[in-house]
Amino acid sequence: MSEKSECGPSAAACCCGPGPTDSPPPKAASLGCVDGEVSAGSATVPRVRSVLTMADHRGNWASRWGLGRDSHLVPPGLFALGNPTPESPVLVSANYKLSFDVLRSSVPGVSAWLLVLDTKGINVWCAAGKGTFGTDELVRQVTDARLGEVVTHKTLIVPQLGAPGVDSHAVRKATGFRVRYGPVRAQDINAFVAANMRATPGMRRVMFGTWERVKLIPVELVHAAKYSVLIGLAFLVLAGLGTDGFAVQRLLTVGLPSLGFLVMVTLLASALVPLLLPILPGRMFALKGAWVGLLSAGLATAIAMASPELKAQWLGLVAWWLILPAVASFIAMNFTGASTFTSLSGVRKEMRRFVPLQAIAAGLGVVLWIAGRFVG
Repeated sequence: MSEKSECGPSAAACCCGPGPTDSPPPKAASLGCVDGEVSAGSATVPRVRSVLTMADHRGNWASRWGLGRDSHLVPPGLFALGNPTPESPVLVSANYKLSFDVLRSSVPGVSAWLLVLDTKGINVWCAAGKGTFGTDELVRQVTDARLGEVVTHKTLIVPQLGAPGVDSHAVRKATGFRVRYGPVRAQDINAFVAANMRATPGMRRVMFGTWERVKLIPVELVHAAKYSVLIGLAFLVLAGLGTDGFAVQRLLTVGLPSLGFLVMVTLLASALVPLLLPILPGRMFALKGAWVGLLSAGLATAIAMASPELKAQWLGLVAWWLILPAVASFIAMNFTGASTFTSLSGVRKEMRRFVPLQAIAAGLGVVLWIAGRFVG
């Protein structure tokens, strides 16, 4: 019922998204999607529109690029979509605004209650892995909203991707509400409800097609670029070293190409690994990334051959065949948290196996590259 994922640190699969933030959530009245109020038992709750505005699209676009991501959230609590009645369904979501927007825009013309959990601005799937989309928070929001006074039924439609964090039996015992796990995609909610809340096999299947992977490239690129550029600047400065001391001219002839190689591998690894994920050789992400790194090293060598100074530094050329695959491998492994292909135990196993190899290859490559500044 929400976007499956929008980013992913290599530390844990299925646990992506911004970390817990101390920033207070915005007031409901400040949300551009609020369109009046409706009665909910003895209280009133904000009503939100199902049509996204340009401001919504701009905020979601910025979030995909990692801009203002930690503050891209909605206040937890109960919202009304359309003109819900006591018989209308209750749809549970996270307070990451992109997830919230996907939910409300996927059911145009439907009247429902939206119960938003405080997931610290993390989407449903990742929050379930981190524990913020969980049993205790669901019970708390049901209680705080006095949901038993709002609806006459006792059913909560919880996203299937939030199931790892929710104990349905504990929720029913604490609140009296029964948890029904909805479809993977919010677009299927109408059909799910119309079928007496029975999901077809297709509704339970998590798809991770090309377009879904493409949407994750921006935030992966921004995350990796911050570190690659800093490392590249270090190479830019060190490029001035040589047997004759420090020469500013070498910052241009050696340093800039070195910075360019690191930017290139960051772009290729961040884009090609998601795009070609199913066809890159190997099951582990680190290995898939290594193939892209080897491609980057080949391109770097071809570029270096056109420069007399770079061509003469044979140790530097060898160094790039170690550094670039290691960097690409690590960037690709970072994508595990945004993929449906992996599990937490699988990620940990992959990290134990490949992080030492990546560190050794990168470290040896840096030593050779520095040595190349003094050995022709």
